[in-house]
Amino acid sequence: MKQVTNRNSKVGGTYYSVYALGGRMGIAILALMLSSVLTAKNYRVSSASELTAISSSLLAGDTVKLSTGTWQNEKLILKASGTQQANVVLTVEEIGKTILSGTSQLKLSGEYITVDGLRFEGGSLESGAVIEFRKSSSDLAHNCRLTNTTILNYNPSDKDVDYKWVSVYGTNNRVDHCHFEGKTHSGTTLVVWLGDEPNHTQIDNNYFGARPDLGYNGGETIRIGTSTNSMKDSRAIVEHNLFEACDGEIEIISNKSCFNTYRYNTFRNNNGCLTLRHGNDCEVYGNYFIGENKASGGVRIIGERHKVYNNYFEHLKGDDYRSAICIMNGVPDSPLNRYFQVKEALVAYNTIVNCEMPIIIGAGKDSEKSLAPVDCVIANNVVDATSGNKNITIEDEPANMLWEGNFINGDKDDEPVATGISFGNPLLAKVAHMWRPQTASPILNNAVGDYDFITSDIEQDDRASLKTSGCDNATVNADWHPLNKEDVGPYSELKANTSITKIEEVNDMVELRMYNGRYLFQLLNNKYEPVNYWVSDLSGRTLSKGKIENELSLLTEKDKIYVAVFISDKKYIQQFKLINQLRN
Repeated sequence: MKQVTNRNSKVGGTYYSVYALGGRMGIAILALMLSSVLTAKNYRVSSASELTAISSSLLAGDTVKLSTGTWQNEKLILKASGTQQANVVLTVEEIGKTILSGTSQLKLSGEYITVDGLRFEGGSLESGAVIEFRKSSSDLAHNCRLTNTTILNYNPSDKDVDYKWVSVYGTNNRVDHCHFEGKTHSGTTLVVWLGDEPNHTQIDNNYFGARPDLGYNGGETIRIGTSTNSMKDSRAIVEHNLFEACDGEIEIISNKSCFNTYRYNTFRNNNGCLTLRHGNDCEVYGNYFIGENKASGGVRIIGERHKVYNNYFEHLKGDDYRSAICIMNGVPDSPLNRYFQVKEALVAYNTIVNCEMPIIIGAGKDSEKSLAPVDCVIANNVVDATSGNKNITIEDEPANMLWEGNFINGDKDDEPVATGISFGNPLLAKVAHMWRPQTASPILNNAVGDYDFITSDIEQDDRASLKTSGCDNATVNADWHPLNKEDVGPYSELKANTSITKIEEVNDMVELRMYNGRYLFQLLNNKYEPVNYWVSDLSGRTLSKGKIENELSLLTEKDKIYVAVFISDKKYIQQFKLINQLRN
């Protein structure tokens, strides 16, 4: 049995407890964590110069708080080195009451730094970025995190002035639970810049809000890579984000590198699409594209070996390049900044409902873009209630394209593809936010082909026993839905908001016991109900969350450390025991 100190806090009337959970942690690791907590210092600063003055003294576990008030024209520079167990933290004295404006910006470099709770609003720059994960071209940030941070309306008077809001350099960095909205000038909202090694950047649980049409290229919301570096591996993950009214240009997300993953995001009411513009070997799965009858698009494919599967497309009124699924034509011997031929793309298990142009093949064909797609697979997709004239549009005849298991509600005589498609009514019904197959649907358990890597549907239900065409197996998973604004952005995990004014800290002891990697969280007294919980790894990736009625059993991996947060609206300080489920 090990004992550690937990932190019980009150945030805006909501009480919560945070514990570090060790999966068979060695005594040395536990001692190191406790030592960091006991020796950590708290600093309060009131200017960028004060932050610079203490930066060289910061040690693992130290926290720096920006004083309450409006910070005008403060250029913050933080260079520090924390550890995985004890980050150096830059935060604010009072959440929601520290505003950075004017020409204020932040540059961070070093490793294991967490920037938490900053708010940039109503300012303007001439170049660079509002937040930059580097101090200079040779001094980058690694294993750093930007969380619970907001940038609103940080615009110059001239929309042609180009600067980014967030520029991510270095490796293993994360941007999560942030809010970006109101960018009206040139330059991508968030850019991941490539180096010689994969960056493994994680972008998750953010709200990307309204951005008006810029009128020319350079209005992307996210860009990963550049044309010049597009053949390099990035291996970034973009997941659980909400993109809403992101109209800056046709490319909401512009992929310009290799081996990136875009999953579990929601796109609502946008005049654009997710574009695999340059690079190869990317995956796009588990996303919701909801057009709300706007000229929205879905996924545009350029390059080699991309996989687009388990996505849901509804009420997208875009066409051609903004089709639900757009597979482009390529340029012979294409330079890096043009269009590479589409090769070996897989488009499978997608559901497309009431979209203007569901699928287009060979889009953009002209005297330059003369290479049709080759060796691609279109399998087990479902198209229903098309609002346009055609379900499938062929601009240029693809070479060696395999069609199989697709189901389209249309007239076979009106479609340019006859094999690999069944024509008829798939009998979908709107159930819990999505059109799904009904009991008598002909698509149930009717998928074909060997796509064993697709093991679940869009809602994480198992496909092993029921291989139904389209993104959904017909069962409803109540824990899975298109994201809304309250699901993402700052403090969404703690159900808090910007009205938080004070944090009161109370320390208490927690008993930890573990048996074969299984923990049991046991509520000590019913007066603490209702209690919500959230368990994550040290990177902040959510592993499990929900409500504890009486007790919760959680299986963890050995030799890993976890963080658990418990939340209650009752005015009590909660206490929990971590005990083994199987007593000797």
